[in-house]
Amino acid sequence: MDGLVVVDGVDTAARAALLHDVVAELPGCPRLLVVGRRPLRSWAGWTGSGVVTVPLDPLPGHAVDALARAAGITEPEARALVVRLAGGVPLLAAAACRALHAGASPGTPGAVADRIAEELVQRLAHELPGRRRQHALRLLATVGAADEKLLGGGPELFAALGRLSVVAPAPSGLTLREPYRHVLELAYRWRRPTAHRAAAERAAAYRRELLTEAVTSAEQAELVEQGLFLTGDPELRRALFPPLESASRIGPAREAEADDIGRLMHAWALRGGFATRRALHLTERWVAHGVSSFHVARDREGRPVGLAGLLPISERTADGAEPLLQQYTGAVVDRGDDGALLLGAAYCPDPATHARLLRHILRRAVAARHLVVSTASPDYQALVRTLGFRPHGSLRDDIYRCGRRPEVYSNDFTPAALPWWLRRLGAEPAAGPREETVADVAWALSRIRDPGALATSRLVGSPATPTVSALQAWLYEAVLELGTAEEQADAEAGAILQSYYLGRAGNHHRVAARLHLSRATYFRRLRRGLEVLATRLASTGRRT
Repeated sequence: MDGLVVVDGVDTAARAALLHDVVAELPGCPRLLVVGRRPLRSWAGWTGSGVVTVPLDPLPGHAVDALARAAGITEPEARALVVRLAGGVPLLAAAACRALHAGASPGTPGAVADRIAEELVQRLAHELPGRRRQHALRLLATVGAADEKLLGGGPELFAALGRLSVVAPAPSGLTLREPYRHVLELAYRWRRPTAHRAAAERAAAYRRELLTEAVTSAEQAELVEQGLFLTGDPELRRALFPPLESASRIGPAREAEADDIGRLMHAWALRGGFATRRALHLTERWVAHGVSSFHVARDREGRPVGLAGLLPISERTADGAEPLLQQYTGAVVDRGDDGALLLGAAYCPDPATHARLLRHILRRAVAARHLVVSTASPDYQALVRTLGFRPHGSLRDDIYRCGRRPEVYSNDFTPAALPWWLRRLGAEPAAGPREETVADVAWALSRIRDPGALATSRLVGSPATPTVSALQAWLYEAVLELGTAEEQADAEAGAILQSYYLGRAGNHHRVAARLHLSRATYFRRLRRGLEVLATRLASTGRRT
């Protein structure tokens, strides 16, 4: 290409400024191809220059495998490791190949990652010189995202890290882009496993503190996502946090995307081995309640590439929910959860976008406060069990004609339940009642008038509550007794439990308004009341 000037490595403010000065002195207007890890327009002097940013997507796995083969990596196990660690980035693929040629074994991925991390940190030295950067990057990779307090080192280090090309801003602070984060964490865990574990535990405790103070559902959802990451559970990491980056965006479907919904649901049926006519018939029933019941993942160009069917649960949508719930329809709809959701389908062939879609579903669940899942997929059944969802059982019919009956699961995402749900998943150290958790008490209170649902409670069968009727009686008496407590905070907690669970006061907002409590105070008292009941139930069981 005649007259084309190619400039590589424009990754710092100084280099961008130098290029700007050089171009200004060149005769004419040369065509520039500038290569860097950040958009040129993000640097001073280039913002209004009219340059066009062309982002490059990661290489597909087969292309990285071909690079490894060309580099002389012949063992299939070794090439598979290169693909996993590279995440589609040629730089990391080449570094992994060099590590393997230098003697690192594919059976010790931490050692291979350590060699890659060393090269990565050296290349970043011109962006952020100094020894402190290495520890800060390790910590950031371990905790997933960090604000200035969690990261430590003061405001200057935080600002300097934020300017690195591999670091991005997030709602909860700074985060390392994938797959660089994965490589750095794997290397740190291999080198210093005790320090790695301690850093993760400190971060989990900090997230717990913030979660108890969070007011909005958006704040709670962000902290829940971070808490799930910090469990370190390998199944959750693979499903929700793969070491891959996705440029997709997810939001409610638009009317013009009805055909795309049909296309993606057809692909979902084929992937699951479902009868396509049956699946599309169910899709029509869901669409009848509005295409916004579907949430669509769109690629960089805005093309729909994945979707999730999230049907709001209400009497109005009961006919659309019935095929997915069958004998459980009445119990689910009659709960009266304002805005609760039913997940009936989730599909995306790209692993990184699929993970983002799953995290989006969980964020929507936090906003809705309750999520019901109906799925015939063994993979999704395993995932919701790993997530600690409560199983309700199989449907009567094989609705997808695939030889498997869908199973129904549910989970509460109320502000009071979230910390305890995360604790059961291992995100936080065990504390408080061991057997009768706060989440179990909240779940039982929300179904205190439904003996059939209470029969599945983990609280039934304990020494203090051996039967459903005994559990109902104990909960009623405990709530009323708490409402008469001498300490004002306990009495307010009892009044909240009585109004919200035993009365007919409606939603949390109405109860808080009637009791003249701020939203923050209301949820603190709600948590306090549930904690008191859980502790009393545990101690009563021990005395008997």
